[in-house]
Amino acid sequence: MRAASSLHLPGFALALLGCWLGLGPASAETRVALVIGNGAYASTARLPNPSHDAEDVSASLRRSGFEVIQGVDLRQADMQDLTIRFARAASRADVALFYYSGHAMQYNGVNYLMPVDATLTDEADLKRFVRVDEIVNDLQQAKNLRILVLDSCRDNPLAETLKRSAGTTRAASIGRGLSKVEAPRGTIVSFSTQSGQVAADGVGRNSPYTTAFLKHIEQPQEIGDVFRDISSDVYDASGKTQLPELSLSIIGKFYLNGPVAVTVAPAAPQAAPRPDPCAAAEAHWKAAEGIGTVSVFEDHLARFSSCSFAGLATARIDSLKQKVAVAPSGNARSTGSTEFDGNWDVTLNCAPTGKAQGFTRPLAGTVTNGVFHAESQGKNGVIRLEIDGQIPADGKTTLSARGTTGASAYTLNNLAPGSPYAFTIDAQFDRTRGSGKRNEARACNLVFVKR
Repeated sequence: MRAASSLHLPGFALALLGCWLGLGPASAETRVALVIGNGAYASTARLPNPSHDAEDVSASLRRSGFEVIQGVDLRQADMQDLTIRFARAASRADVALFYYSGHAMQYNGVNYLMPVDATLTDEADLKRFVRVDEIVNDLQQAKNLRILVLDSCRDNPLAETLKRSAGTTRAASIGRGLSKVEAPRGTIVSFSTQSGQVAADGVGRNSPYTTAFLKHIEQPQEIGDVFRDISSDVYDASGKTQLPELSLSIIGKFYLNGPVAVTVAPAAPQAAPRPDPCAAAEAHWKAAEGIGTVSVFEDHLARFSSCSFAGLATARIDSLKQKVAVAPSGNARSTGSTEFDGNWDVTLNCAPTGKAQGFTRPLAGTVTNGVFHAESQGKNGVIRLEIDGQIPADGKTTLSARGTTGASAYTLNNLAPGSPYAFTIDAQFDRTRGSGKRNEARACNLVFVKR
């Protein structure tokens, strides 16, 4: 393993002189980068390019005024150390960039970067890898611009090992290449090829993607145009077979090496509003209406007794109880389809939104006579999130979710831990898999896999 951290003083001095002449980036701007190249793998195919890629990218970024943390052929502990250093540096930076060349893979919609000493015999070994969503969270600490570059969509032989250990039902969660990452505000995300595809290693000193990156990253162009030119070069050089994935969510213009460096800083932080006890009432009511049982209306009344739908909940309860008294064998809704009965693994993945960090939460689910229930427990066995509903024969349904918040950093309005919330999920099931999307507040995806 080789790791280094340095500030390229001659290049930085030139940047200061360029600013004075109106030709370079602002002198007060702090830029940091973590550059990793992993190729000397112990348990899978070695890659010839990443060490060269990391060395050349680091040199290029230093010439553009970045303080670079560089690592080559990193073991698990080394990768953790450098990512921690980078997170601390990003919190003080105006611009933060993460570049990785090496093996990576996706599992259950989550992307993982692979240390050179990692093994992968089953799902538990993924804890030895570095999660890309955690890197994205670290990048969000930078004030003005965040850049994520992954030249890592190569075929990973270890993924086949995991597929065999996962079995036929869960193996479908292991896709080719990487899963798509939507760029949060103020961020550029660039993959060497499209999500779900694999990239070529190339035959030269650098990979095709890094060759294009080195050609354009120091050009005096707006940063969005720089990455579009990188994608175009890779596409042309590959004979139109490899198209990089590019997602930009930036405001204003930014030049790493141009006539001006203009960024739009985020708005001044506002005081967190006091929690509204009725904020989640409407979402919970919609979910209750979709299920339509006495118990779910009673649950709504218990949670939101002083809110606008409390009277309707009372009326629904009385109406349903009268129907049961008149015709006890009848039901307000038909029972769901039994073809989905069994145990299900559920994964909730919420992308970073605003200042709220992203997170992934596993839940254990069951379906009995078409009735779905899943829950996630926190510390001391306390249930933190529950999802309920019925699955009809066509598999299309709306589920209701309710729970209490964890750490404030993961909430949209900096809510105190333990605050109640609720939302609905539009879901589609087939016999062994399903997918869903959260309807309210923030973008979250769900994956359902039958055991």
